[in-house]
Amino acid sequence: MIVFRYLSREVLLTLSAVSAVLLVIIMSGRFIKYLAQAAQGLLDPGVLFMIMGFRLPGFLQLILPLGLFLGILLAYGRLYLDSEMTVLSATGMSNKRLLTYTMAPAALVALLTGWLSLGLAPQGVTEVTRILNQQDALTEFDTLVPGRFQAMKDGSRVTYTESLSADRAQLSGVFISEKRFSRDQAEKNKERGITVLVAEKGRQVIQADGSRYLILENGYRYDGNPGQADYRAIQYETYGVLLPKPSVSNEISEREAIPTRELLGSDNPRYQAELQWRLSIPLLVFVVTLLAVPLARVNPRQGRFLKLLPAILLYMAYLALLIGARGQLDKGKIPQDLGLWWVHGLFLLIGLGLFCWTPLHLKLASRRAVKEMAHGQA
Repeated sequence: MIVFRYLSREVLLTLSAVSAVLLVIIMSGRFIKYLAQAAQGLLDPGVLFMIMGFRLPGFLQLILPLGLFLGILLAYGRLYLDSEMTVLSATGMSNKRLLTYTMAPAALVALLTGWLSLGLAPQGVTEVTRILNQQDALTEFDTLVPGRFQAMKDGSRVTYTESLSADRAQLSGVFISEKRFSRDQAEKNKERGITVLVAEKGRQVIQADGSRYLILENGYRYDGNPGQADYRAIQYETYGVLLPKPSVSNEISEREAIPTRELLGSDNPRYQAELQWRLSIPLLVFVVTLLAVPLARVNPRQGRFLKLLPAILLYMAYLALLIGARGQLDKGKIPQDLGLWWVHGLFLLIGLGLFCWTPLHLKLASRRAVKEMAHGQA
């Protein structure tokens, strides 16, 4: 039990460190994307951390298997490098017992990823979809931040206001710059100049059909082309500006939010692909554990990073093949009975081959070394 606790602690500590680093990297990239949308006025900055929190289970379900795989490689690689595994082998630690001990933390990770994949991740996707749908219903007026130039409509409009009332009903010191495009079909999307609106104050008006307008008061409108002196200036007392709804890019598919119980028993190929993908993640944990244990064995003279790159490439091939098979199953090109299971079977055979080849290779190397020593003494 002492050896079991020691090996499990080494694997779990390395798993935690690796997973934490990967989680920070992935969440930072996604947070920057959402932050850019908030800077453009497409998202309310107040919901950014809520979105990241609900996306956390979806990130962890893919990070934990990779973290376990790298954790086994790094932890056991260090033990081989420090000759601790040699000592354990001399006291009766076989490869089968080492694999059995390693399967215990792997089972813990599999239970956690299964809970995330089958339960928490779909719930989180549902909440993120709800938040993004709410943000999609917002207008330029709802996302406006006083004292900041805010680009809208893919940069074709820039809006600014000096101050905004607490109920977001009144603006003061309004500036709007909008590019004009040709309506001629032959010159479609060709820029035809800009329109600049300035006003002392403004307010929002909602029509009966749901459309919203920003009513500007006491201001000027300037029309012209940059670099030319033929601007036209119009003074107005009241001017209405249509507030378009910003489109928030949502990369989350609808089926990812479907509860697992609704996927069970469905004949829809897309639902079956999603169900098998969710079941594949905890199964992936056990297969990569079988792959990692023989790959972690290194020669102390070679260093523990020798097999790290080939092992990562093997893991990437496993995951890429799973994703590709999922896409084919989604399109109905793979029978549902075959599904994604053949990918797990293939890499299970690879893991068994590596696991059986390692002791055989060591025996052959030992016999070769004995023969060389005998030949040298002769």
